[in-house]
Amino acid sequence: MLWRHPVQQDRRRRARGLGICSILLQAGGPCPAEDELPLLRDDRASAHAILANRAGPARAGIACPYGIVAKYCDHAPLYRQSAIYARAGVDLDRSTMADWVGYLAFLLGSLAEAIGRHCRAGPACHADDTPVPVLAPGLGKTKTGRLWVVVRDERPWGSTAPPAVFYMYSPDRKGERARKLLETCRGFLHADGYGGFEKLYERADPKTGEKLLYEVACWAHARRHLYEAYDSTGSAAAREALERIAALFGIEEEIRGQAPETRRAIGEQKSVPLLAGLRAFLTSTLASISGKGLLAKAIRYALSRWEALCRFTSDGRLEMENNAAERAIKPSVLGRKNYLFAGSDTGGQRAAVMYTIIESAKMSGLDPEAYLTDVIARIADHPAHRIDELLPWNWRTA
Repeated sequence: MLWRHPVQQDRRRRARGLGICSILLQAGGPCPAEDELPLLRDDRASAHAILANRAGPARAGIACPYGIVAKYCDHAPLYRQSAIYARAGVDLDRSTMADWVGYLAFLLGSLAEAIGRHCRAGPACHADDTPVPVLAPGLGKTKTGRLWVVVRDERPWGSTAPPAVFYMYSPDRKGERARKLLETCRGFLHADGYGGFEKLYERADPKTGEKLLYEVACWAHARRHLYEAYDSTGSAAAREALERIAALFGIEEEIRGQAPETRRAIGEQKSVPLLAGLRAFLTSTLASISGKGLLAKAIRYALSRWEALCRFTSDGRLEMENNAAERAIKPSVLGRKNYLFAGSDTGGQRAAVMYTIIESAKMSGLDPEAYLTDVIARIADHPAHRIDELLPWNWRTA
């Protein structure tokens, strides 16, 4: 994607792109001080007023929201953006841009949380996480944080519910982080075999005894282990297992987008017999090979999760893989290759807010820059109880 430097754009387009930051162009005082942060947390309208009246350098307005989209959508770190502005004669320090990202992440936080509530309210969701290198202050090295993702995408079974994605940052991968993210979910969770999810599957309704959340394991993960065994050893058994799994994926492709009842009926007719044959094949193969090899490990991975791997055939709203979550993780992975590490845990939290809004806007077919431009200009004065009006799928320009 080609860079479009703001200084080189049409004046009218630039004015539209500045959004809330057009207010800041007239300000020349210092940025909000630490002792003003409690006020910011309690009152977003006051936050907007403080930002407007105590802004930093006027030129900082150029970075919003264009710079946010460049950083979190086009994966251009702030230091690169600073260098690009410098070539055009604009002295815009990376730290100044980082400050504005932080202020806007705060203003947009309620919108991100509203997206998160929507994602976790569906009957089935997808979850995953990825490591994020984070600078450890005073140690001269990085630690490993995590970026978690929850996706609601019901398009594969013909639902009209808006697709969206919610991100959450945590400083570690403790099981309590996963539980905090997913504790309100009900129904089904597509996920990998991470142990931190186990307690979520153990919960039950105290009145009915019914489980609150059922695991839907991912065939893409199971297939990956078998492929690694085949790639390493050329095993004929591994190849046959992969071919059998490919037939299952072929059935899923045929029924994608159809109604849940149709998907379940076809799954019971076609997929269930194939799964029974695959299980018998894997069991007999495991009994005839060394238990220490890659193939044995891959087979045990699948058989130990068999019930969860086959759950997609019991409900037409379920999928046989967790690719929706893996796709949602990719933008942060691409960004990580460019910026290498986050500057702090706070930076990880800001990134989660921005990724939530930008990626959800993309899933709704919106231009994230146009969407952010309008929302940033309106959100501070927008009634909190009507925040849903600014969600990507409800958005209408002012």
